[in-house]
Amino acid sequence: MRTKPVDRIVAEGGHGEGGELRRSMSLLQLTLFSVGATLGTGIFVVLGEAVPKAGPAVVLAFVLAAVTALFSALSYAELAGTIPVSGSSYSYAYATLGELVAWVCGWCLLLEYAVSVSAVAVGWGSYLNEFFDKAGAGTMPAAISNPPGDGGLVNLPAVVVVVIAALLLLRGTSESARANTVMVFLKIAVLLFFCAVAFTAFHSGNLTPFAPMGWAGISAAGSKVFFSYIGFDAASTAGEEARNPRRDLPLAIVLSLAIVTAVYVLVGLAAVGAMHWTRFSLSGSEASLALVLDRATGRAWPSMILSLGAVVAIASVVLTVMYGQTRILFAMSRDGLVPHVFQRVSPGRAVPVANTVIVAAFIGILAAAVPLGRLVDATSIGTLFAFALVSVGVIVLRRTRPDLPRSFRTPLYPLTPLIGVALCVYLMVGLGSVTWIVFALWTLAGLVAYFLYGRRHSRLAAETSGVPGKEPR
Repeated sequence: MRTKPVDRIVAEGGHGEGGELRRSMSLLQLTLFSVGATLGTGIFVVLGEAVPKAGPAVVLAFVLAAVTALFSALSYAELAGTIPVSGSSYSYAYATLGELVAWVCGWCLLLEYAVSVSAVAVGWGSYLNEFFDKAGAGTMPAAISNPPGDGGLVNLPAVVVVVIAALLLLRGTSESARANTVMVFLKIAVLLFFCAVAFTAFHSGNLTPFAPMGWAGISAAGSKVFFSYIGFDAASTAGEEARNPRRDLPLAIVLSLAIVTAVYVLVGLAAVGAMHWTRFSLSGSEASLALVLDRATGRAWPSMILSLGAVVAIASVVLTVMYGQTRILFAMSRDGLVPHVFQRVSPGRAVPVANTVIVAAFIGILAAAVPLGRLVDATSIGTLFAFALVSVGVIVLRRTRPDLPRSFRTPLYPLTPLIGVALCVYLMVGLGSVTWIVFALWTLAGLVAYFLYGRRHSRLAAETSGVPGKEPR
């Protein structure tokens, strides 16, 4: 239950073994980092799974998930402005709820970041195949484009996009941020193109009945599409590389959430208006937006443009979320809870090279071998748990350290963080029993790892007990 002092967490920011991270990211780059990590995941990949659950009311499912994310985002904004470091909710939990809870939070962030990247990478391969097909080049064999369990042996495209993202990250943070900025603007342009084309085939009759499964369907779809909001907190993982973190981090988090919510609702409405919701369940395709354009227009070129844009755009999700994962492990390694190798910084590039390579290898293997659906639900429940902890952390830190300078204060305190916790729990309940079993087993594995390794190597434990801890390697 020992907590790490906020002043010390902030003072250690940017420092690693062998070098330091550089403060190079502006407000625009931070905002687009969060947009890049968020926008695309749900719309390009998960929409086809959510529409059969809610019908045209999938638009409300996006709003429900957005409201849940908003309450968490406001809590994130306060803590990001108060504790502007790379650890995100892991560091916030360490400062407020104690080391064990922080470890569990960090363990859940492995689901939010590493596993969500794998899921997006799986969807990237679907759009790549869609583009090849529309361009008349045929499609890749299922054996090398689908994971085991989905009719293939290995998902090779997923591995390729992970490797590309890793190479960009290894070049440096500034280079990665510039590449992401280009990809995000392209992504938004592609989605606006989709809306422009889809609305030409809009039929109001496709919206009737609006909610065929009632509120239960909307709620179930909300739990599913919450996956599409994972990543809005990516700016909080750049706390040690932001030029003005106390001012820019809260703004970037709230602005990015507003941007992606507006785009999701607009694209969702265009999709169900252009194609009847019952057709989504018959498609069997993860490239659902391309299917909408194909059936709505009867022409191949609109879906070819969309698929090409999605290939580039989804790569930005892989890039930014992988970045977030490496920075969280960087913070955990600095505290001694994971091996020392994750905090080693290249003096020339100012990036954790070994950390990035290890994360890319783990994500690549996962993306190559695990089907998309299982990844989505597991990611959502881990993320919702971490978001709930952040809301609790706001309440605890307000009570224990009311004197801390806060560049942003969560409005309507304590109602806002309490509602955030309640909504997270509500969406967690909407996930299936299998997902809960997987989450319980994942948490149990995390606890075993903590008591076998993290607790014994914790720097804070060694300092508070006066006994030097075993140096982690």
